[in-house]
Amino acid sequence: MSRIRSVAASALGVHRRTVLAAAGAVSLSAGVGYALRPTESQAAAASEAPVVASRKVSAKAPLAPYTKGTTLASVAAPRNSSGYRRLGDGPGWKRVVRSDLATPKSGRAGRRTTLAAFVQFTDLHLMDVQHPLRLEFLRSTDPHAWRPHEALTVPGAVSLVERVNALRGAPVTGAPLHFVMTTGDNTDNNAHSELEWFMKVMSGGRITPNSGDPRHYEGVQNSGLKQYWQPGSTTRDGDKALGFPYLKGFLAAAIREVRSPGLNLPWYSTVGNHDSLPLGCYGSHGDPYLAEAAIGGKKLMSVSAADAKKLQGAIKKATDPKGVGYRDFLKAHARSMRSVTPDQNRAPYTSADYLKAHLDPAHQGHGPAGHGYSSANLDAGTQYYAFRISEDVIGISLDTTDAGGHYEGSLGTAQLKWLDKTLKDNKDSYAVVFSHHTSKTMTNTRPDPAHPGERRHNGAEVISVLASHTNVLAWVNGHIHKNVITPHKASGGRSFWEISTASHVDYPQLARVIELADNKDGTISLFTTLIESAAPHRTDYADLSQTGLAALYRELSYNAPGANKTLAGSAADRNTELVLKKG
Repeated sequence: MSRIRSVAASALGVHRRTVLAAAGAVSLSAGVGYALRPTESQAAAASEAPVVASRKVSAKAPLAPYTKGTTLASVAAPRNSSGYRRLGDGPGWKRVVRSDLATPKSGRAGRRTTLAAFVQFTDLHLMDVQHPLRLEFLRSTDPHAWRPHEALTVPGAVSLVERVNALRGAPVTGAPLHFVMTTGDNTDNNAHSELEWFMKVMSGGRITPNSGDPRHYEGVQNSGLKQYWQPGSTTRDGDKALGFPYLKGFLAAAIREVRSPGLNLPWYSTVGNHDSLPLGCYGSHGDPYLAEAAIGGKKLMSVSAADAKKLQGAIKKATDPKGVGYRDFLKAHARSMRSVTPDQNRAPYTSADYLKAHLDPAHQGHGPAGHGYSSANLDAGTQYYAFRISEDVIGISLDTTDAGGHYEGSLGTAQLKWLDKTLKDNKDSYAVVFSHHTSKTMTNTRPDPAHPGERRHNGAEVISVLASHTNVLAWVNGHIHKNVITPHKASGGRSFWEISTASHVDYPQLARVIELADNKDGTISLFTTLIESAAPHRTDYADLSQTGLAALYRELSYNAPGANKTLAGSAADRNTELVLKKG
């Protein structure tokens, strides 16, 4: 595959090739990307203006490999062996070389040149924890249906932004980082309040993670119900019985104003099921009862274990994709609801609202305008697009959510054809594909109500399309809240890596730096390096500052009852070098 094309200066006056010193001379695209021309699907807007610019690097500080601030150096780990476990500095995770798809050749470190470097955020799940439609009451049958750290998602996410802003570049190659991509479930409950918080976390601003009464918290954590951690009460609830602390002032601190510096890199956005669907599973935007309940003054906080189990079963088995059963469930428990302060900001948002928020100049930050989305997406009603990462690499962001309902995903025929055509049209560029769902969780082929006659396609069909192109290097996704790296090999030497990254809501609360390098020996290496937020590993219960809350966010998530302790994945799913043959 030819990689030689004419070189032109961008409108920013930056040459599209920059020579860097990192373990020798390293040739690297300067990180100035160009929006790809739209196809007939109008998935992306036509533009000749640059849409990506890497962080400026001081000439006095030459880039070089490093480990500080990454999980190669240290990872939060428990300090005590039983009960509620306090966290501290633990040993880092070593890098594992994976040769599943190609044999690594000696001397490659001295030959390689960098193609691109970026950061993946996924499953931030920024939560309006006082929202009336939340399913906290399922905790009566499933302890992990509500988690004690959920009120701290905003300071936790801001701390992750601070970590990225402090990185000196890509850990292995020392290359400048091109951008950050979020791979969905940026919000938790498809609420306008959450969408506003997400945009400000990413692009900068002041955020008050509170809704309803502006003066104080109203929700399950000051309800007096013993099935939830009551941090400001001496009541011995179920979580305190497990060692959770009494923290006077916790709830007041949790709804206090937070300031985000915003990313000092451009950022792009991919949509997830919790962004598209109320509660992440209901195709219920047209239901007037649920829409009114979202902004209304009643909230259900407790049901019997039997009732909770029945509702949870309907969600998991996808027997109620439209939320009709949930609406009837709420009506049947109306007398058990508690009064809360109504709030219009809790209304569900539509896909058009989501796009408009990204296109709003107030949320542009370091760009690009629209964060990948364009007015063409708004006109066509699509949430997928392509963009140029560097001279030799394009990015493709897919919409794998299904508006018909249920939390698993799929692609419609029009989008799958667009994906195939985009890869063909850019056959002289390497490609990285982004989505929320993994290949194994794209099992929901329920028709999209807006396109009832269009077939939906599962993960195996997407793999087949990707494997038919020699230029695909990686499929990067989230959804499963776990680190899993899967090799995909097809006939004719075609292969690519699927990189699924753990969430930032469940412990170990991670994001991932991904670097693409040409080894100049017939192989390409993809380096993955996990990072935590900038919050200290050790917590101080007396510190309820923004930083203190971010540290507490991590520790509470480690101790959350029912939490899956395997989400970090194996060593081969964490910090890696993934080797590929050139297509």
